[in-house]
Amino acid sequence: MTELHLWLRHEARTTERRTPIVPDDARRLVGHGVELTVEESPQRVFPIEEYEAAGCRVAPAGSWVTAPRDAVVLGLKELPDDPAELTHRHVFFGHAYKGQPGAAGLLGRFAAGDGALFDLEYLVDDTGRRLAAFGFWAGYLGAALAVLRHRGRLRAPLTPTTKEDLDETLRPAAADAEFTGLVIGALGRSGRGARAAFVTAGVDPTCWDLAETRDLDRPALLRHDVMVNAVLATTPVPPFLRGQDLDTPGRRLRTLCDVTCDVGSPLNVLPVYDDTTDWDEPVRRLRDEPPLDLIAIDNLPSLLPLESSADFSAALLPHLLDFGVSGAWGRCLDRFRDAFRAHGFDKGESHGH
Repeated sequence: MTELHLWLRHEARTTERRTPIVPDDARRLVGHGVELTVEESPQRVFPIEEYEAAGCRVAPAGSWVTAPRDAVVLGLKELPDDPAELTHRHVFFGHAYKGQPGAAGLLGRFAAGDGALFDLEYLVDDTGRRLAAFGFWAGYLGAALAVLRHRGRLRAPLTPTTKEDLDETLRPAAADAEFTGLVIGALGRSGRGARAAFVTAGVDPTCWDLAETRDLDRPALLRHDVMVNAVLATTPVPPFLRGQDLDTPGRRLRTLCDVTCDVGSPLNVLPVYDDTTDWDEPVRRLRDEPPLDLIAIDNLPSLLPLESSADFSAALLPHLLDFGVSGAWGRCLDRFRDAFRAHGFDKGESHGH
């Protein structure tokens, strides 16, 4: 491997406290000869001093725009709106390959600057399984927030916490009424996390996966009090809930959490809302009579930044040590080029430097 220069950027989103590389793994990267520059970030859960102690260089927040062109810029969530031309190779969750709002604009910035996106959602093995994901913690937090809302104990604005403190609020109290929970996508990473949170809350949820969603029983779905969707569709499927389902007489469903937050995509399995919720206002009421509340927060794991960052970083580390244009990273680059062509941009064979 040629000498690799990774540039860990500050996250533009003010509620994003996670990092794809924790200080312990930064030390391992440096020990393997990787040059690692880390931007200062006031909200990152790990202080910059821990990265300095690991042998990293420190740079001001947002300085990746003037980083050497061969640096690989590493982050998690969306880039700031500037610059208009993206010249580097970027590693983050781009959300730009399934027709999401803003997808063409982002890809156009890469076209203008001859940069490349290695989308972490598409860092997969040769069977299509994702190699680094926050799914478990997204599912855990999605179910936890849904339970707390249903029990009247969810307080806004949301603030980052630890699993120990979250579980303390999640455990059932003597006055809590029993209710039914449903996890769709129960066998995946997010589904396993959701199931674990329900168990902590003293609820044994109904678990559906592919077998139960091929011929979906919507009346059965609506008979549950709390539902968590953990399905990220990759091919078109009939929606799990439609607008008319929310008006079904006798609906018991009161709290809905969409962990996937695929809003705006034609593959969205819950096309009953048009915008996500956030930390300041985590809940949106979809129906008043009977009430139905929605939670759809697209950076749930950032509410447990220590635990989720450590898990993700451990999974990503071996692949960063093997960064290149073949194997899993080559599949990322191929997917980027496919999206380029689909949006009418140049074939882009030079992208990836």
